[in-house]
Order: sequence, then C-alpha cells, then structure tokens
Amino acid sequence: MAHDELTVAVLGPGGVGGLLAALLSRSGHRVICLAGEETAGTLRTSGIEVRSTLFGDFHARVEADTELREPVDACLVAVKATALSDAVARVPADALGDGLLVPFLNGVEHPAALRERYRADRVAPAVIRVESTRVAPGRIEHTSPMAEIDLAGDGVPAERLDALAAALSAAGPATRVVPDEAAALWAKMSFLAPFALLTTHHGLPLGDVRTTHREELTALVTETAAVSGAAGGPSDPAQALARYDSFPAATKSSMQRDAEAGRALEVEAIGGALLRAAERHGLPVPVATSLVEKLRTTSG
Repeated sequence: MAHDELTVAVLGPGGVGGLLAALLSRSGHRVICLAGEETAGTLRTSGIEVRSTLFGDFHARVEADTELREPVDACLVAVKATALSDAVARVPADALGDGLLVPFLNGVEHPAALRERYRADRVAPAVIRVESTRVAPGRIEHTSPMAEIDLAGDGVPAERLDALAAALSAAGPATRVVPDEAAALWAKMSFLAPFALLTTHHGLPLGDVRTTHREELTALVTETAAVSGAAGGPSDPAQALARYDSFPAATKSSMQRDAEAGRALEVEAIGGALLRAAERHGLPVPVATSLVEKLRTTSG
C-alpha cells in the first residue's frame, strides 16, 4: 500500500460502508462493493448517490460483486455484528491474502473472531463516529456534521495503517491511527452500551432516558466505566454522563432503531460482550445484567 491509489473492497455498502465507498471512489481509488446479487447489480449499474451536509451531494461509480475474487489493499467490513458470520463468506481468506481487513463493527469481541479466519496481523479494527443511513440500495444520506475514524490494529505494520488512514482522510473522514486497539474499542463501547441498552429497553429517545431514568443511567454508566477501565479503556463515568447530556434529546440508538424496525438486535455484541468482560474481570454489573437478560428475552 505504498502507492497512492488503493484498491478497496467494501463488505456491506450500507450507511457507513456506502458512504466510505463513495468517498474513496470520488477521491480516485478503485472500490469494489460486496453485497447480495440484487444490491450488487444496482451498484454496478447506478453507482452510489450521496447526500451529505459535510461532503456535499455527489454520485460515485463503483464496481460490485457478490464475493471478493482478487487481492485488495484493504477490505472495509461495515455489516452489523448480527450479520458478520454470514457476510464474511463473501471474503475468502485466500482472496484477501495480504490485504488489511478493517471491521467497523460495534462491540469488542469481533477482532478475535476475525483473526481466527484471516491473518491476525492484517486485522485492523476501526471505530467511526458518524450518522449515515442507506435509504435505498446505492442511496446514502449522511446527516451528522462529522465523520471521524480511529484506526487501530495490534501487530499490523504501521506503514499499512498509515497508508490507509491517509487515503481515508484525503477522501473526507478525519482518520487517525491510534496505538491501543483495546482502548479504541472500549472508548466506543463504554459510551454505546448504556445508550443502546437503555433506549432500546425503554423504547425512549436519549432525552427521556437521561431525565426519567437518570438513576438507572448513572448506575449503568458507572458499571460500564469500571469494566472499560479494567479492559484498558476509559473509565470516567462523569465524562460519559456529560456526553449523553450534550446530545439532542431526540437522539436514538441504532439498536433502538433496529428494534422499531423489527430487525435483529446486537444484544450479544454490545450487552453480552459487556457482561462477559465484567465476568472475566470479576466485576459485578447488576444493572447491565438485568437489562441484557430482558433484551435477550424480548429479542430472542
């Protein structure tokens, strides 16, 4: 990946994957979207239309296929955790070869699972802060005033991470390479878990959760911060609460939106992973345990 123009596959060209695919294509990189036959056909024919308050409205041409059939510099994985085990069948390890595998997934357990399937020193987990939605195949609406990426990868050669980060930053999203994979993943997890579990369980937007259920939110944030700190991430519950208070009252979590739409929930990737980490570190998390058990029952 020393050269400037990259070949990048995107597994799951939805809200996040579609936005990144379009931005990279517009920036001059070769992009291959991997999806089901119908979506792949639409993307091959029509490309990707983006409406973005930050990057403008534009159209990008992309290639598309149902499976990766040639080496690429990087494969961005932007599917839900609930779809990961089926989706990776579109990326045979032999085809990926020396390419980076860059998962943009919620949770903290997916890197280990992916390293069992692909080269461990080529799995480079990323965290993205963005609000972007696929409104139809090949149609992306990016509504947030930001798009920021933290790219990590324990054991991944630094020059590979730097080259991909440079390409992403030049394409649009401000991207930085961070030295500690666990810290990056838990920084997102420690914010996401309380937000997702409470908004989904109560069926309320964040504004109502942080007022009507303030005590429960505070307790859950405190539990999550303790687990995060033990796992190598941030552990400041007051800072986390301040972040929740800064968000618009109508904000909903992606898990809550999935519940409203009748889609599979990432309860295990987010809540289950939190409980398993707490158990490993011998930390009691009664509020988290109760919420996860209830959501497991309702989503099962």
